[in-house]
Amino acid sequence: MAPQRNLLELTPRRLATKLLFSHPPPAPGEDFNVVMVGAGNIMFGSDEGPWNHSFRLEHKLGTRLKVVALIDPSATRAHAALDAKKASFVESAYAGTLVYNNVGEYSRAVRGGGAKNPHAIIIGSPPLYRGGPNPGQDLELQLLKHFPDVAMFVEKPVATGVPFQKSIDGAKKIATVLEKRGNIVSVGYMLRYLRVVQEMKKILADNNLTVMATIARYACAYEAIEKPEWWTKSKSMGPVIEQGTHFCDLSRYFGGDVIPSTVFAHAVEHTSPAGKLSKIRFDEDAIPAEDRIPRVTSASWKYESGAVGQFIHLAALQGTAYSCELEVYADGYQLRLVDPYNNPTLFVRRPGDDHEEVHRFTDDDPFFSEISNFIDAIEAGPEPSILSTYADATKTYELTWAIRNASEQSSKSFEGK
Repeated sequence: MAPQRNLLELTPRRLATKLLFSHPPPAPGEDFNVVMVGAGNIMFGSDEGPWNHSFRLEHKLGTRLKVVALIDPSATRAHAALDAKKASFVESAYAGTLVYNNVGEYSRAVRGGGAKNPHAIIIGSPPLYRGGPNPGQDLELQLLKHFPDVAMFVEKPVATGVPFQKSIDGAKKIATVLEKRGNIVSVGYMLRYLRVVQEMKKILADNNLTVMATIARYACAYEAIEKPEWWTKSKSMGPVIEQGTHFCDLSRYFGGDVIPSTVFAHAVEHTSPAGKLSKIRFDEDAIPAEDRIPRVTSASWKYESGAVGQFIHLAALQGTAYSCELEVYADGYQLRLVDPYNNPTLFVRRPGDDHEEVHRFTDDDPFFSEISNFIDAIEAGPEPSILSTYADATKTYELTWAIRNASEQSSKSFEGK
């Protein structure tokens, strides 16, 4: 049997083309004005992964898409991204795109008649600059000030920052404002949109099941991660908040709200003999010792429903392929999701049969589905369901911080013995 090809080996354009062929072509209609905040990889793609919001918007809206503004503090980066688009078959979507340094600058252009109002704003800027009420981190509030009714798509996590409790409280304040205003807001926890995940939810609902436990594992291939920022806690906030957040969110999607005070965690720190890694591709000694990330974080908690949850994040694998699984248990049932990023497969064990059913879900693109549902929610289209609201996403953010905080406290206690 030929080895399975890792999606990380595909460029975002090849990946999306492979997965989007089954979607119907976009229908013609009136222009749909989009503003993009951030000109980085999450918005325009890279060879590092399948994210690329611009590509999904192009496939959802077709000739209707008009990117009226690209907001980024680096004009050079923004123009480079636009030049690549204008040299392609989607040139019409970007022919009139204007570059702005910040939201205020764009707003003044709109008021002066030199720019168009948006139907939607796609936020792909680093979470350090959003998700809070204070200047410099109040992007959502700035957008609401200038464009009170606009719909927003916000990348995950909703924020990052220290001290952690102030960061969490700030994100909750933003959630409250957004809920009171009634804006359409979607957060990019795309794994909720996987067909395999929705099939798991359907099995639970059809059989009137109550979840007893969730067990999640996220093992990344650290050898392929060469950005020093990812290995620096003060910049990335650590791998659970920055990366493992997707599986903490999936755990919550099935288990419900977590009682933060019940979170208990341990970590394998870089100082431990078990934390020595042989294939880090840069000089980690350049990072202060106290700012280096843990190699393993293991956590458990109690859900408000009475169920329990477990999560482990590992920076342990080499090569390029990650190893990720989620198990959900209910009376008589085991639902086991394997490889959601690469080859989503569901193994189901039911009452009366000890053998597992195997369900494979090929040609699925959750990135497209989340963007498609977001646009449909704005236009009252056929699939308007937003599966990750801002308020709900703040609860995932709170869980990831609770895990990091508990693991650090445990490490300090262990070192003191």
